[in-house]
Amino acid sequence: MRTSVPAEEASASAAPPLPQEGRIRSMLRIYLTIARLQVIESFQYRVANYFWMIGMITEPVIYLVVWSTVARSQGGAIGGYTPGGLAAYYIVWTLVRNMNIVFTAYGWEWRIREGELSGQLLKPLHPIHYDLAGFAGWKFVVIVLWVPIAAVLTIAFKPTLHVTLLKVAVFFFAIWGAYLIRSMIITILGMVTFWTTRVSALFELFFVTELLLSGRLVPLSLMPTWVENVAAFLPFKWTFQFPILALAGNLAPRDLFFGLGMQTLWVAISAVLFTFVWRAAIRRYTAVGG
Repeated sequence: MRTSVPAEEASASAAPPLPQEGRIRSMLRIYLTIARLQVIESFQYRVANYFWMIGMITEPVIYLVVWSTVARSQGGAIGGYTPGGLAAYYIVWTLVRNMNIVFTAYGWEWRIREGELSGQLLKPLHPIHYDLAGFAGWKFVVIVLWVPIAAVLTIAFKPTLHVTLLKVAVFFFAIWGAYLIRSMIITILGMVTFWTTRVSALFELFFVTELLLSGRLVPLSLMPTWVENVAAFLPFKWTFQFPILALAGNLAPRDLFFGLGMQTLWVAISAVLFTFVWRAAIRRYTAVGG
C-alpha cells in the first residue's frame, strides 16, 4: 500500500512557490518557533535534564583522572598535555559532548516500525527540519545548565585555559558546526533502517569508530600517528576534537579558520549525501508501504 505524497510535494503543487528570500525568512521563523517551544518544554523538565547532565560527567571525569595520573607519572606531561591542559580539554569536552547529542539513528527504526514516519511525511516540512530545530532549542537549555557544572569542575581540577575573543568566536561557530555535521551523519546512518531492521551491529561499529577517531576518548595526539592521519580525513575529528581545541587548545588563527573550513566542507558533503540517500530511501518506503 502506497502512502500519501510527501507534504512538501503536495504543497508545491497547491500554491505558487515563494521567492527565495521569502522562503529563507519563513524557514527561519519556523526554526525559531520550534526551537522556542523546545526551550519551554525543556525548562519544564529542568530538574530531570540537570540530573541527566550530571550523570554524563562520569565519563569525562574518569578520562581526566586516568590521563592526569599518566601525565604526572611521565614527568608532568603526555602528548603535549599537562594535567591542567587535560582538565581544560575534558571540561570543554562536557559541553561539546552535550552539543553533539542529536536524534539517534535507532530512532529511525522506531519511526518506521511504529508508523510515525507516515504521519511526519504529511507535515509541511521534511522530518529532519523538526529534528534540527527541536534539538537546537534544547541546546540553549544545555548551555545554561552546563555553566554551573563547568564552574564546579574548574574549582575541582584547576584547568589551564587561555581564552581570547577569537577563540570564543571560533568555538561558538565550531560547536554549532559540529552539531550540524553529526546531525546529518547520524541521520544518514539512520536511513539504513529503510532497507533492513538488523542494524544494531552496524550502528555499534560506527559509534566505536567515532569514539576512537574523534578525540572523545582521548586527545588524538595521544593516539598513534596513523590514527591522527586517518582522523584528519574523516568527519569525527571536526565534531569533537576541533571544537574542544578551538577553546581549550593552542591552535594558531590559521588552524582555527582551517577547522571552520573543514566543518563547512563536511556540512556540505553530508547534506549532499543525505539528499541522495533520502530520495532512495523514501522511494523504497512508499513502494513497500508505511
